[in-house]
Amino acid sequence: MEGKSPDTIPNHVAIIMDGNNRWASEKNLPGVAGHRKGVERAREAVEFAVKKGISTLTIFAFSSENWGRSNEEVNLLMQLLNTALKEQVPNLIENSVQLNFIGDLTQFDSDLLNEMKKSEDLTVCNEKEKKLDLVVAASYGGRWDIINAFNSLKKSNKDKISEEDLTSLLSTSKFRDPDLCIRTGKEKRISNFLLWQLAYTELYFPDLLWPDFDDDEFEKALLEYSTRTRRFGDKSNFSL
Repeated sequence: MEGKSPDTIPNHVAIIMDGNNRWASEKNLPGVAGHRKGVERAREAVEFAVKKGISTLTIFAFSSENWGRSNEEVNLLMQLLNTALKEQVPNLIENSVQLNFIGDLTQFDSDLLNEMKKSEDLTVCNEKEKKLDLVVAASYGGRWDIINAFNSLKKSNKDKISEEDLTSLLSTSKFRDPDLCIRTGKEKRISNFLLWQLAYTELYFPDLLWPDFDDDEFEKALLEYSTRTRRFGDKSNFSL
């Protein structure tokens, strides 16, 4: 499956990276070990996506609900995000990967917010040279996204609002909707992630925790995707 094939390779893959804490607990390791391994797997997933010719990779790094975790864990996650940006931006530049953040970024402190903006600016690519858009959902919630778009629409004073109107104001408006959404963590739900955008997305739930999701597991997900028939609600093939 090397390279890009429009029949088998999704244009846009979204990943809910779940299970870091449980992975660490199962191995009698501190929670930070799971999160660090999770960051490593995220880096590998980006490299794999580039190799496979995927155009957009969206990863759910920190949900709006995650702010309800302990201050200790939230602070740790913020530190890991800050460190990951400083360490990985050179690799993103080298591999022509453009970084994009989505979510209620006003929740982050000014130092981290500046680092995020700086990372986005440093990785801007010429469209002809760009190999991957990496979208990091941070302080993100699907309901927040829809409400935010709706509040913007109210200002337009339109008599009738279309799906296209709302879609154009979502935080992912620059990108096509995901073709494939992978959720690790041994759970089968989308947990307030890209609620509008996942309407016709193929869902894949591997029975493992995120730190165990390596290139081989990503390959399995793509192979499974290649076997799916996407109908987008088409009833033409319906039969009893």
